[in-house]
Amino acid sequence: MTPKEKLVLVGNGMAGVNAVEHLLKLAPDKYEVTIFGTEPHPNYNRILLSYVLSGDSKVEDIVIHPYEWYANNKITLHTNQTVTEIDTTAQTVTSDKGVTVSYDKLILATGSNPFMIPLPGADKEGVMAYRTIRDCEIMIESAKKYKKAIVIGGGLLGLEAARGFLNLGMKVDVVHIGDAIMERQLDYTASKMLQAALEEQGINFLLEKQSAEIIGHKRVTGLKFKDGTVAEADLIVMAVGIRPNVALAKSSGLECNPGIIVNDYLQTSVPNVYAVGECAMHRGIAYGLVAPLYEQGAVLAKHLAGVETGPYEGSVLYTKLKVSGVDVFSGGKFGDEEGTKAIRIHDEFTGVYKKVVIKENKIVGAVLFGDTADGTRLMQMIREETDVSGMAKTSILTDAEGGGGAASGVADMKDDAIICGCNGVTKGTICSAIKEQGLTSVDEVKNCTTASRSCGGCKPLVSDLLAFTLGSSYDKNAVKESICSCTDYTRDEVVEAIREKGLSHVREVMSVLSWKNEEGCSKCRPALNYYLGMVSPETYIDDSTSRFVNERMHANIQKDGTYSVVPRIYGGVTNPTELKRIAEVAEQFKVPTVKFTGGQRLDLLGVKKEDLTAMWEALDMPSGYAYGKALRTVKTCVGETFCRFGTGDSMAVGIELEKRFERLNTPAKVKLAVSGCPRNCAESGIKDLGVVSVDGGWELYAGGNGGVKVRVGDLLTTVKTEQEIIEYAEAYLQYYRETGKYGERTSEWVHRLGIEHIRDVVQNEEERKPLCDRMNQALSVTKDPWKQAIESREIQRDLYEVVELI
Repeated sequence: MTPKEKLVLVGNGMAGVNAVEHLLKLAPDKYEVTIFGTEPHPNYNRILLSYVLSGDSKVEDIVIHPYEWYANNKITLHTNQTVTEIDTTAQTVTSDKGVTVSYDKLILATGSNPFMIPLPGADKEGVMAYRTIRDCEIMIESAKKYKKAIVIGGGLLGLEAARGFLNLGMKVDVVHIGDAIMERQLDYTASKMLQAALEEQGINFLLEKQSAEIIGHKRVTGLKFKDGTVAEADLIVMAVGIRPNVALAKSSGLECNPGIIVNDYLQTSVPNVYAVGECAMHRGIAYGLVAPLYEQGAVLAKHLAGVETGPYEGSVLYTKLKVSGVDVFSGGKFGDEEGTKAIRIHDEFTGVYKKVVIKENKIVGAVLFGDTADGTRLMQMIREETDVSGMAKTSILTDAEGGGGAASGVADMKDDAIICGCNGVTKGTICSAIKEQGLTSVDEVKNCTTASRSCGGCKPLVSDLLAFTLGSSYDKNAVKESICSCTDYTRDEVVEAIREKGLSHVREVMSVLSWKNEEGCSKCRPALNYYLGMVSPETYIDDSTSRFVNERMHANIQKDGTYSVVPRIYGGVTNPTELKRIAEVAEQFKVPTVKFTGGQRLDLLGVKKEDLTAMWEALDMPSGYAYGKALRTVKTCVGETFCRFGTGDSMAVGIELEKRFERLNTPAKVKLAVSGCPRNCAESGIKDLGVVSVDGGWELYAGGNGGVKVRVGDLLTTVKTEQEIIEYAEAYLQYYRETGKYGERTSEWVHRLGIEHIRDVVQNEEERKPLCDRMNQALSVTKDPWKQAIESREIQRDLYEVVELI
């Protein structure tokens, strides 16, 4: 029996271990494998660190290869040990714990180090990088003590860190030197769309800012910029880039510039020594994305196994992932360079942006935002340099020529097409697993192959592969939709459990229902907080830590860190005394901008956080809830009072509706409008509930939306009196509160339930009256949050007072 060769892998990360895994499949008896890892963990998915930070996953959830895998494959694993010396003549490696191992083949997969900006004060307590599980643990512990974080760097890693801080209940600023975030992965349009989506979630961006100094005594208290401004912080995370970790390679005499130089078979300048992953420099490029590193590993594994393989000739870069729940994709060269032409679709109504760049009749790059389903197909066309001269150009973005639906699209893909870019899982691997393991759901595919385990952006393609492989036996609608990855329970099951078991707070729900993540996440915690309040409005105590920043602060945070104050102006109708008071307060607090909103309200922009409660007190007006999942505004026209076409008193009805529902918590924001005649000057047809005066009565329209996804409302009912308007509005809104999913606008809710069903419920007096009674109950306990903050020193201290910078 031929003795096994000795293979040593330095680096227990994703790239190196993936190469070893391939090698073991190709030549299971060829090598005796030893692996050294600096961290005290088995191989884990570094991409999922943000899920650990945000509380969506535990450390054990992101482990790719548990200790049992190493044992089952007879791999000797040395964790918590760093190789400090390589003797390339004797062919041995030695660790910092004094362990020496000889090798016949050596793979260096030492990864990269986070770059730390050499700012004055960078050595202070509370300044750190974000790269490892230990970094996550430090950040989680810090969030228990401190309230404000700054992330320097607007790339993917920085945005993931910022999202994690929000989930941990911290306020966070993202500081970026450029004018657009993720500029390496997205063009300017997609970048700004992503920024707007993340601002909606509560992340504050400070763009075109150059950091000058980290201030504080022993611990960081803020970040000073070169323009002289200062942003306060208890914790600063630098996420500005990585550099290949080549210290060991350099000291061992390997050629580096700046990464470890490798050829097309990942061989270094020293015989029998290979490099793979972020530490390797191939044809002048060091790759930092997972897919290219797995492509390198596949070539290296075949080479070491003695299997014939073509050379690694570099990778066409692409990114397909979710950034805080937002789908983005980019691939190839997507900039507007000389000699290129672009096809663009920019649908502001649905929040979808698509761009394909063509040069010499071949697709060379693409950017997708909001809808990334075509990403894999486009990448295949880019890689294969498909000639598109005979294609209708718009069909490139719509897959119009496929003709066979989703299954037809994946059918055309080759088996080596990468479906899951995060984990490097191909179509062939997924289809084989479906057939051999009898998989029938996306979750089963995820657990078996790791496809869709990371960002989840490839779930639609995995579902298409199930349909393609299983045919008519696959029912993608049969799998119920849980409210988030922390649980298998659906929205309806959670609400039913709250009612039946008498659950009374967020943690109790998670405990009783055996939440997978005991801390919950940014999707389920706000949802549970809403459902508990909806079920028991008179007894439930709102959990402010489970709300997003705007709702906690009762003011909309702006991109420069200031806030927006919108006082309640019922029906958009005001008077000179009220206007004078607003003007005087704006002068008193030096408000730089006063703007009329689309909902006929006055928006005072640029207010400092520490001025909010004093300003609210000076205004002596109720909160306009411009920040909440609640009634925002009731827009009105002048109606019959002044308009010669008016047939109804729209202002009076609008004021009555707004006073009735002004503090009502709802699954998502709600906007109303009342038009005094069918000319519809108040735009009632595109509101969550629109009221239009007609001859002999009023028409009520449901489920309209004038935002990202425009939808004209459906006729709900026609009533004769103003009192009936209130009654039907109560029943409609309460039914939405009780059956809507958290975060679901009425436009989506009406589409899901169907207007006929909602109409039947609201028009049925036996159902309408109980809904109105429950609405009365919900409204009976509401309080003005601005007044609560004015009267509570504790609230002022915790949320609005600024810590003095030392």
